[in-house]
Amino acid sequence: MAGTLYLVPTPIGNLGDISRRMADTLSLADFVAAEDTRVSVKLLNHLGLKKPMVTYHRHNTDSGGRAVIDRLLAGESCALVTDAGTPAISDPGEELVAQCAALSIPVCPIPGPCALVSALAVSGQPTGRFTFEGFLAMNKKNRRVRLDSLRGEERTMIFYEAPHKLTATLQDLAEAFGPDRPVSLCRELTKLHEEVRRTTLGEAAAWYQENAPKGEFVLVVRGAEPVQAQEAALEDGLEMVDRLREEGLSLRDAVKRSARELGLARNQLYDLAVGK
Repeated sequence: MAGTLYLVPTPIGNLGDISRRMADTLSLADFVAAEDTRVSVKLLNHLGLKKPMVTYHRHNTDSGGRAVIDRLLAGESCALVTDAGTPAISDPGEELVAQCAALSIPVCPIPGPCALVSALAVSGQPTGRFTFEGFLAMNKKNRRVRLDSLRGEERTMIFYEAPHKLTATLQDLAEAFGPDRPVSLCRELTKLHEEVRRTTLGEAAAWYQENAPKGEFVLVVRGAEPVQAQEAALEDGLEMVDRLREEGLSLRDAVKRSARELGLARNQLYDLAVGK
């Protein structure tokens, strides 16, 4: 009889987030499959546990996965952990779970820390429907294609990003979705310097050009307005621009104020007003 693969989340920063069930599962498992044994051994030491460990990460999914599968088929139980967060979410554990499913090996998920869920909950953006996009491709062409496919996405979008790539990513997002699109930047969640910055893509890009990003980021970007609603809102924006111009404001100032008060894309409203 095959053993069970347990998906055991690990803290994304605060060791106080370890649950009793997470600790008990690590204690009872025959061995631990870790993304980086040097990181995971610190967690085990914190819990006072000593366990046989194997490495399983994106560079050894074939050999590492085979080793885990063989031991599971032999009846051993395995706790799969990442350096931080939930295994199989934006993580090569996804492949291991698929292999277990194909071989009818039991897989048991243990609830726990997950950066994307924490960021979405605190973002202030709509949470009813969302899409998790993970890390954007590093290749410029592939990144552009992916962002182009998301231009009309109405669900809240969640991205992961490292600090050294944040500024470029914000510029790409602003170009794809417009500088006025709301975004919540969640940094160092659960850690000492946790921060949530709620702003727009354009303002965020400008801010981090002047202030070097530090820590890991989760970007929660508001989805596009439904087309019909957007068209109706732009009509309201044009009417407001006309009223403000009658009061003496310049076209640019009237557009800026209307866009801000009605939550519209400033550039789009300006282009419509000019072409009117």
